[in-house]
Amino acid sequence: MAFLEVDRVSSFYDDFQALFDLSLNVEAGETVAIIGANGAGKSTLLGVVAGLLPNRAGSVRFDGQLIDRLSTHARAKLGISLVPEGRRVFPSLSVRENLLLGAYRKRPGPWDLAAVFDLFPMLRERADRSGAVLSGGEQQAVAIGRALMANPRLLLLDEVSLGLAPVIVNQLYAGLPAIAATGTTILLVEQNIEQALVAARSVYCLLEGRISLAGRASELSRDAIVAAYFGI
Repeated sequence: MAFLEVDRVSSFYDDFQALFDLSLNVEAGETVAIIGANGAGKSTLLGVVAGLLPNRAGSVRFDGQLIDRLSTHARAKLGISLVPEGRRVFPSLSVRENLLLGAYRKRPGPWDLAAVFDLFPMLRERADRSGAVLSGGEQQAVAIGRALMANPRLLLLDEVSLGLAPVIVNQLYAGLPAIAATGTTILLVEQNIEQALVAARSVYCLLEGRISLAGRASELSRDAIVAAYFGI
């Protein structure tokens, strides 16, 4: 059984269906990328796994446990952490305070303030600055660091590169191998195909709520990815 098993899941926003009978598996310690255009259902999928959105059909299992009926905070207690699209840093709190919020459950593991500052040195220099004055890249680093402070077993990353300059995106992605090296499993949502292919071992492409392509990143041709991405 896979570490994360999404089996024939369907999800809705009121009467609008966003996911259609979707299945995927993520092995322990693996980095998997979910790619696709806007509206493909990528963030919806992460929301279903994190417990922010219900699945009307199908099931989600985490480390063999059926988690469909578990609340978001119960899933967090099991070791599932989400870095949401839009970062959602608390502007009235300092960088240090934002990070410490992620550690409120006190899960044991390798991630603490020192480890996050080592991963993102820019945050050490800005530890006492308000979240309101941070750049977009700095806020994204805080959002990732905050999720890591929970010492997750499964890290859900939603649109890491969205709205950021390429040099900042490269800095953030450079930290992913160190995260994976701790044994953390990563499920990454990304519109940037290049970054996704470099970071992930396996790739799923979504199109209108369905999987249009799946396979090892090293084995997928660019033509096949483009066709699956745009539905051509």
